[in-house]
Amino acid sequence: MSFASIILALVTLQRISELAVSRYNTGKLRARGAIEIGANHYPLVVSVHAAWLIALWVWGRDQDVNLLALSPFVALQGFRLWIVATLGARWTTRIIVLPGEPLVTAGPYRYFSHPNYAVVAAEIALLPLALHLPLLALIFTALNAAVLVIRIRVETRALSAVEGQLAGRAP
Repeated sequence: MSFASIILALVTLQRISELAVSRYNTGKLRARGAIEIGANHYPLVVSVHAAWLIALWVWGRDQDVNLLALSPFVALQGFRLWIVATLGARWTTRIIVLPGEPLVTAGPYRYFSHPNYAVVAAEIALLPLALHLPLLALIFTALNAAVLVIRIRVETRALSAVEGQLAGRAP
């Protein structure tokens, strides 16, 4: 098994684990009265990410690994863990809003509105580059950017509504 295949296996396991955690957290949040916003674009998000991973397996599994490009990808995993830990049970891959709950402003959310999307955007570019696949990096960076335009617009509207609800409550 090549080093590239080991990396891809670890990333695949990570993504599958994240989907399981997301599904669990989504169920718990819905049981508490949370609602999903923007479900109609979620299959597009999943499709882009699945296609990215499949393309990496098809064209990258036997490639040499550029450690210079892989290093920041590995460092990003620390940021990813920070984001997941900060959100805790509220972390999902979907846009789930829990009415009456304040927005998370701790951890990386003190500095960025959408830190997870920044991490994912960087990962989508860096991993193909680490596998000497610059065309895949370009294609999937563009596809991800298109999906993020939709997603961030929907999420920003949903979170603004939550902030408005909280602002209207008496202290």
